[in-house]
Amino acid sequence: MQTSRDVPTKTRGARLEARISAEQKALFQQAATLSARTLSEFVVASAQEAAARIMQTHEAIALTRDEQIRFVSALLAPPTPNARLRKAARQYRAQTGV
Repeated sequence: MQTSRDVPTKTRGARLEARISAEQKALFQQAATLSARTLSEFVVASAQEAAARIMQTHEAIALTRDEQIRFVSALLAPPTPNARLRKAARQYRAQTGV
């Protein structure tokens, strides 16, 4: 369980406001009390945990075993560039000067 000590405190000058229903506030308050946190600590920690999960989901690439094998095989023995790829490389070099 993450405690309020785990929440970064370096830049506590920023504010975040949200309009919520009375039912949501009561739910959040009850959860905060059960986790021995203030409401603010609970909301910040919960939002931070959710953000970290979302970022992890979008930054990680999950491959099946077969996809892993094909990916590594392509890295170790890449196919010869076809005419279309060679043309695209020439166009890229012409546009960027690389």
